[in-house]
Amino acid sequence: MAKPAPEGLITALDIGSSKVSAMIAQKGDGGELVVLGTGQRESRGVKRGYIADMQATEVAVREAVEQAERIAGVAIENVWAGFSAGGLVSDEAFIEAELGGTRIEQADIDALLQEGRQAIDPQGRMVLHAQPALYTLDGLNGVKKPLGLHADRLGVHIHVIAADGSPVRNLDLCVRSAHLEVKSIIAAPVATGLACLTQEERDLGVALVEIGAGITNVSLFAGEMLVGLKSIPIGGADITDDIASAFGTTRLQAERIKCFHGSANASPRDNHEMVTIRERSEVEDNDSLQITKAALIAVIRQRLEALIGEVQAALKELRFEGPVGRQVVITGGGAELKGIADYAQQLLGRSVRVGRPRGLTNLPEAHSGPGFATLAGLAYFAAADPIDLRGVAPKQQTVHRSKGWRGLRRLIQAAKANY
Repeated sequence: MAKPAPEGLITALDIGSSKVSAMIAQKGDGGELVVLGTGQRESRGVKRGYIADMQATEVAVREAVEQAERIAGVAIENVWAGFSAGGLVSDEAFIEAELGGTRIEQADIDALLQEGRQAIDPQGRMVLHAQPALYTLDGLNGVKKPLGLHADRLGVHIHVIAADGSPVRNLDLCVRSAHLEVKSIIAAPVATGLACLTQEERDLGVALVEIGAGITNVSLFAGEMLVGLKSIPIGGADITDDIASAFGTTRLQAERIKCFHGSANASPRDNHEMVTIRERSEVEDNDSLQITKAALIAVIRQRLEALIGEVQAALKELRFEGPVGRQVVITGGGAELKGIADYAQQLLGRSVRVGRPRGLTNLPEAHSGPGFATLAGLAYFAAADPIDLRGVAPKQQTVHRSKGWRGLRRLIQAAKANY
């Protein structure tokens, strides 16, 4: 029988379109995260990141968590869950207070953050994150730690991530139906960025492209925070479906062929190398079927070219350009396709690398690939437990709020101010 969970234990839960995965971790003496147990189950009730079958998803959640509990030898009661469906929006609010040239005390910052809570306008959506980002002193942007400095005016940029309410409520209900308390629901791009981007990359500016099974999230980071995102309803499962349809095989076999023989890059020898699509079966009266590897890669590249084209359009919409618009990190299960970084680099004209979870102690080899970056990032987010203005008491105030992408560009400029 599993022991009760000790203090400081963190359980991350990633409910994706292809798999449901869980991780139990604990902070070590040196502050590092030590993985105690992991679990994984096939996801049958999630489509394009949205829960479409509550019962099937609930079973997968319960089984994945129970597997992690058995390995860790503890029983857990709550989880930090990731939300990866489309409809996520990133916005910014800005407020400013008069200080009269006095030295900034912690009480001044606390009062400003209290006022900032009222500046949040989700416009009918559910707020997942409302976090203070960068401060301003007398109009000077890019200040991270204003405590102890003098200023006539102290301002703060508040980063808000919101989502459509119903899918978030469905996720919450599904987890609670599995007899687990939801500590918090985290936007998947926020978590993924913590797992596979360096602090310097998040500072200077980087685009993160997470290719899931049913959806691809394109996120822009600057000044150590997520400042823009866009979702694309294409993922690795679409490539699998293309293979199954093109060669008349099952999705299970198509996935296996993609993983073992698929690639984003073609070579002359691929015209001669044969891939077995279907073995001969006397029971079903089927002949064996073989194709060239070149034919397989052609099907993969057709869908991949469409996806990278959508990514390029998303990066342009997010204004990821200029000197900082050079670094792209690809992660998610789709990033495990051979040669995808080189292929994306050719089409995007930018430096591209594959992002994998880093810095976790005792992380199993099977869960160390890019497909588990979000899971690792959820554990990192839970360990950091950053300030969220939704927990700050409301107070009456006057605020100045930037609107839409204009405000977002202002936030990006502020993030670059010190670099």
